[in-house]
Amino acid sequence: MKLNQIADNAGSRKKRMRVGRGIGSGMGKTGGRGGKGQTARTGVRIKGFEGGQMPLHRRLPKRGFRNTAFAIKLNEINLGKVQTAIDAGLIDIKAPVDSAAMVKAGLMRRAKGGVKLLGNGEFKAKASFSVWGASKSAREAIEKAGGSVTIVAPAPEAADDEPKGKNKRKDKAKAKTKAAEAE
Repeated sequence: MKLNQIADNAGSRKKRMRVGRGIGSGMGKTGGRGGKGQTARTGVRIKGFEGGQMPLHRRLPKRGFRNTAFAIKLNEINLGKVQTAIDAGLIDIKAPVDSAAMVKAGLMRRAKGGVKLLGNGEFKAKASFSVWGASKSAREAIEKAGGSVTIVAPAPEAADDEPKGKNKRKDKAKAKTKAAEAE
């Protein structure tokens, strides 16, 4: 085989269709856009318009919400990556390993809202971690290696006994007044 004999597979490099270049091309005049009207023009196309029929995105009910404004942005780090950094001497395991140590080691660019440890990869160093959260498998792997995990995430607020919903609150108030009248 010589360089001049090398060829690509037949049909693997197809030339693009040049639109609007005469009748003979089969893609001339309207160029695949049909007749006149809004869709024949550039830049104007009604997305989701179904010819006057109620569009699908309006037929379906609104559901749920996204907590994006208040969502906590975390860095997820696998234990395998942490072990690699420890082996390379980038992380000192004598001190507790926290987000600042991981940023310094180059495991992540910035601390964000905290670090969550995930259990993917092998972990064999005895190290203590101070992180926002850790998965069950990550916690087990660290404790198996002789280390410890301290969770610094704020504890969930204790649920008050105040019932949720207007009617339930009214019922509770009625029950209170009935109990007071009975006494």
